[in-house]
Amino acid sequence: MSPTPAEALAAGLARALARVGLPAPAGLERLSGGANMESWRFTAGDETGVLRRAPSLDMMAGRPMDHHAEANLIRAARAAGVMAPEVLVELEPDDGIGSGYVMRAIPGSPDPNAFLSEADPATAIRDIARELVATHRTDVVGLPVPVMDTAEALAELRRRFLAYGGDRPILALALRWLEANIPPPLPPRLVHGDFRLGNLMFEHGRLTGVLDWELAHLGDWHEDLAFGCMTVWRFSRPDRPGYGLTSIEELAAAYEAAGGDRFEPDRFRFWTIYRTFWWAL
Repeated sequence: MSPTPAEALAAGLARALARVGLPAPAGLERLSGGANMESWRFTAGDETGVLRRAPSLDMMAGRPMDHHAEANLIRAARAAGVMAPEVLVELEPDDGIGSGYVMRAIPGSPDPNAFLSEADPATAIRDIARELVATHRTDVVGLPVPVMDTAEALAELRRRFLAYGGDRPILALALRWLEANIPPPLPPRLVHGDFRLGNLMFEHGRLTGVLDWELAHLGDWHEDLAFGCMTVWRFSRPDRPGYGLTSIEELAAAYEAAGGDRFEPDRFRFWTIYRTFWWAL
């Protein structure tokens, strides 16, 4: 009799864990969230781990980074001081359960509403700013991290908009504004690409981890700040545009105080509109 999908997953994961001296997994539990990848939580002896995987290798076709590159990027971010997960082992083809890697579980919860209800805004925004700066200072020399050319990326969004019908006047207006206001390039920094509530782990109102690095790229660091400030990621706090916690001015001050570069409001505005247009598509 063929193994069930759950049995096959457990067996393949056991093969991977054995390579780093860990016992077979127990209590495999599918986690919610994740638009593209699966996440599974489990225990292995005294360790609690999380498997992040694409069940089929075909799911990775055309992605700018494969899971090996993503795992190495997470290692680099962690080495730079980011509270990124610790990668324990990567899946291999002979494991038979797709592509991915295993991380040591980070304590806390990614629930934005729970976090916003218990966090001290001044403390939490300093935590977020510190992690943003550490991300943007990460050395990725030698890693195959994609580079974002803003004009090329915007041209691709134009093609998508027209392919979808191009029949939303407010989006057409946003596109015209974006094309007329592309900022001059900055020296590229590592951009997380999805740095927002829901991808950040918190415990007792304090940040404990930065998750989901699959959209990371080199580009303008203002993009990370702008994305996390979009209305959709404020979680019913439209009065607090800075990550649902504070003002944009206080976020910028916290970022600079943590050692970040000087905040440029015009760049921030561009990336807020760009990412909102991207989200609308």
